Amino acid sequence: MLFTDVSHARAVRVFMKAGFWVVKSMGSRHTGMTDGKMKVVIPRHTRLNPYTLKSIIRDAGLTDSEFKKLL
Repeated sequence: MLFTDVSHARAVRVFMKAGFWVVKSMGSRHTGMTDGKMKVVIPRHTRLNPYTLKSIIRDAGLTDSEFKKLL
């Protein structure tokens, strides 16, 4: 499943619900998050590329259905 029209801010909120927290802001272009075991980097765009978001979801150890429930 591809998620379209998901912004950086919305993705950060979803990952926070999943137990991640913001580790550091990498300039004005990326946000780093971790849950203590895994790290993800989310680019700051008004609309994330669906394939990039799918890769971030997979790197976070979530499934598409889990991410959709948290949206």
